[in-house]
Amino acid sequence: MANQPIDKFCADINPNIKDALTTASVGSTIAREKCLEQAYPEANKTLHLRELANQIKSMNLADNLEQAVKSLEANGIKVLFAKDADEAKKQILEIVKSKNAKNVVKVKSMTTEEIELNHYLEANGVEAMETDLGELIIQIDGERPSHIVKPAIHRKRDDIAASFEKHGIAPYDEEPTHITLNARKYLRKKYFNADVVISGANYVLAKEGAIVLATNEGNSRFSMAGAKTHIAIAGFEKVIPSARELSVFLNLLGRSATGQHSTVYTDFVAGSGKSKNSPEEMYLIFLDNGRSDILASNFADILKCMRCGACMNKCPVFRLVGGHAYRAVYPGPLGIVLSPLLAGKDFSKYADLPKACSLCGGCAEVCPAKIPLPELIVQMRDEAKRRHCKVANDINFKGWAILATSPKLWRLGVPFNKLANFIPLDWFKVGPLGRWLKTRTLPKFKGGNFRKWFKKNG
Repeated sequence: MANQPIDKFCADINPNIKDALTTASVGSTIAREKCLEQAYPEANKTLHLRELANQIKSMNLADNLEQAVKSLEANGIKVLFAKDADEAKKQILEIVKSKNAKNVVKVKSMTTEEIELNHYLEANGVEAMETDLGELIIQIDGERPSHIVKPAIHRKRDDIAASFEKHGIAPYDEEPTHITLNARKYLRKKYFNADVVISGANYVLAKEGAIVLATNEGNSRFSMAGAKTHIAIAGFEKVIPSARELSVFLNLLGRSATGQHSTVYTDFVAGSGKSKNSPEEMYLIFLDNGRSDILASNFADILKCMRCGACMNKCPVFRLVGGHAYRAVYPGPLGIVLSPLLAGKDFSKYADLPKACSLCGGCAEVCPAKIPLPELIVQMRDEAKRRHCKVANDINFKGWAILATSPKLWRLGVPFNKLANFIPLDWFKVGPLGRWLKTRTLPKFKGGNFRKWFKKNG
């Protein structure tokens, strides 16, 4: 199922998963709106913050990165650069092996998902245990995250309780509080036995030489309490000038992601700790993995993303099919643009994703970084066409384009629309239209009277 075109995935998806996705996504969107309205009753205040976030991310990234390296190294952090996923994984494994580490705990990181770090470490004899509850849930069942903030958004509590029982974490108990406590007990031993902690970074502060981690479970602090080595990895676009600009992002991140005024924990990590219960050594790996090419392209705005997931929560397509349908690490409107670009030579593998969009504009309305996602998605459609990518179940719309752009032909054809209700769809079993109809149900045509109404009523 993972390699199916997104429309086929939609037809096969479990109804329970659809229900879980819709409930969680709609709930997050409503919570976001209420939270922002409560914090900023003035209609233009939120817009001003979003514009500020966009402007900050538009600053000279090269200068900020250069200053960040100097500040980080001044704080005793060893800074490395990785041109791609393979180099980043090798660097991490080399550090882990040099410490004779066997047990690794991980703080939630989409960047490590991007480079598929867990599988790589496991193949090289290193256990890497996710400590975020959502990530733990999908890890034990060998799944990928279906959302960048809520990785287990497609799972319900009875399903999670069954997984915990199956993998020996706890007896079956679907009470949410008990699920959380059971995970907590299970992970406590992992924290104590960890040799290395690996994290991402929500932001990297250039002036202060620190990384910022925003979490709701306290797992980042627990992870750093026992491990002696901390490895952080982040795309270089996560660098911002200073803590002053950070305030703009923190005012938007929690509210946009989960509808809360602030994440429960916001950790500033500026090197290895001085106390007994903290890492003695810290590394930060800046990952490129195609970002330099994106920065130099017409799609540079996508690197301003805060990874809040608001665009996914709002997207009607994501609510229906979920993140796994996008077949890549980054789903939803973000993934439609970012996934083909990160794929590099495998661009065509994700060339169908731009079609998984109704261009309703909802994603742009909620994006805290004010990224023009619908415009980028249209550009991505053009890019796929320019590269002559073949898209499964695609249909040639040249005939429709001629009809739709000719007012005379359009008016001539409107009265015949009702005939569509009498044409058996079985006639189209073969060919592109037949494949397209296998995964879609067409409603009865009920229109055709607007022009008469308008002529009478004006």
